[in-house]
Amino acid sequence: MTTLAGSAHTTSTAPDRRVPRRTVVASLWLFVLLCYLYCDVLTLFRAEDLRAVLSGEVGGVVMTDGFLVGASVLMTIPIGMVLVSRVAAHRVARWGTVVAASVMTVVQVASLFVGEVAPHYAYFSAIEITTTVVLVWYAAARWRADD
Repeated sequence: MTTLAGSAHTTSTAPDRRVPRRTVVASLWLFVLLCYLYCDVLTLFRAEDLRAVLSGEVGGVVMTDGFLVGASVLMTIPIGMVLVSRVAAHRVARWGTVVAASVMTVVQVASLFVGEVAPHYAYFSAIEITTTVVLVWYAAARWRADD
């Protein structure tokens, strides 16, 4: 009979099955990126928000080409960090995560003070802020070169 590698009969000599920290960090970046995306998609389902987007002004912010380029650059940060956290040298990946997650935390907190905050936006913001704070902590305090 064949047994699964993770059987209930483990001993102290069992191989270490921890998830590599690079995988954890990249997964957290993917998680927060999907939260950003889905929150924005849901926003388009609120009639008042959709009308604001279509008018070109949301919460007093005019949706100019410059604004949209800036928003694109901002979202390139977490998109890029998925790749950087997987393939860059440890020092670059670690400190890139600390800096990028810090920037994204500040931006997300600041966004809560622009216009009216919808309940779904507040919900996702809490998740996004928590995740980016965890990324800063994890990269700064727990992610060593030998992981």
